[in-house]
Amino acid sequence: MTGLPSSDRKYRRSPPRSPLLPQKLDDDQSFDAHGSGFDGASTSGAVFNLSTTIVGAGIMGLPAAVNQLGLIPGLLTIMFVSMLTESSIDMILRFSRASKSKTYSGVAADAFGGAGSNILQACIVINNLGMLVVYMIIIGDVLSGTSVDGFHHGGVIEEWFGQHWWTTRSALLLFTTFFVFAPLISFKRVDSLRYTSALSVALAVVFVAITAGVVIVKLMEGKIGMPRLMPKLVNQASFWKLFTTVPVVVTAYICHHNILPIENELKDPTQMKSIVRKSLTLCTSVYIATSFFGVVLFGDHTMDDVLANFDGDLGIPYSSLLDDLVRVSYGLHLMLVFPIVFFSLRLNVDGLLFPYAIPIAFDNKRFFSVTIALMGFILMGASFVPSIWDAFQFTGATAAVCVGFIFPAAITLRNIPGIAAKNDRLISWMMIFLAVSTSTVAVTSDIYSIF
Repeated sequence: MTGLPSSDRKYRRSPPRSPLLPQKLDDDQSFDAHGSGFDGASTSGAVFNLSTTIVGAGIMGLPAAVNQLGLIPGLLTIMFVSMLTESSIDMILRFSRASKSKTYSGVAADAFGGAGSNILQACIVINNLGMLVVYMIIIGDVLSGTSVDGFHHGGVIEEWFGQHWWTTRSALLLFTTFFVFAPLISFKRVDSLRYTSALSVALAVVFVAITAGVVIVKLMEGKIGMPRLMPKLVNQASFWKLFTTVPVVVTAYICHHNILPIENELKDPTQMKSIVRKSLTLCTSVYIATSFFGVVLFGDHTMDDVLANFDGDLGIPYSSLLDDLVRVSYGLHLMLVFPIVFFSLRLNVDGLLFPYAIPIAFDNKRFFSVTIALMGFILMGASFVPSIWDAFQFTGATAAVCVGFIFPAAITLRNIPGIAAKNDRLISWMMIFLAVSTSTVAVTSDIYSIF
């Protein structure tokens, strides 16, 4: 299947001729929608695409979150959220099959009507748009550097080639947009990104390997102390601050918006549950390793974005080279994550703006118009409003929690197809309670810390 509608076909007005996409995904359905010879995505490609959707910028915030919680509770929290994520994804898959819906927004529409579908799509747009602007900001910081409190932290391109017009933030982001993003976001099938997704996951593993190597060398030299295993509670404020770490862990697992687009392109859709489990196992392993080695290496000096810790002397030979390797590999990793998050952003923006049109993949004019408009907005946000990160800490956290846990739980509790078991209801109520309570405390704590 070449393209997927941004809202379910049963909620679109069908043209008088035969629909371009079938109402249901039958077992014998051909994927060769454009005569391109595409006979379905492979399991390995789907694993890499889903893993890349999960492992984005969130990986860099996890060491600080685990350090705040303490090493043992922090790692247990990562594993717990991974299990909750698997449950919420399983709910989406089961209810999509029961309602014959091919998109997440279609499942929401089946449960709550058009209003529910629109609210979910708005949450996905807010979450993905925020993520992509932040990705752009980080890429700009890595390549051209950033200034904080009057002190300039140099970027790798600026350090290597000096200050020129073409090493400025705006120029480098423009080059990245035209020569990296533009080709990758022009694909109409998510499966077309499987090779870049595999490379993206490999680059995340490179970061883990370098961090682990530095820890091992410093352990052999006796330069690393014992990390803090439990949280440090000195007053009531420090206790409430622990809850601000939960949205960081939760947002690190948000991939729900790409679950059904990936499943719809599979040669064998029955493999999706296994693909989800493999992806979550891979990503959880990367998250645990990153958090463990990051906390052991930097301890209480772990920054909110651990990448900032790789901006100085690591206390071992070739420290400067390792710093550059970490920053370059992570910058490239985000460049390759960008198009797969953009894929679902474009589908959901199109679903909000053109709910009754034919699927965007079959309308080249609309496809490229929406693509150019979104890229222009993201580029302007990253180039001229770098402080937008603070705003998206609130919108991203709340929208991500809705996309990842509140909507799957609410759809299960609504139970229109009548397939939810008692255990599903218990898990759904637990998801909603944890999502609402932790997000409320986290947002309140963030507002309190600002003012």
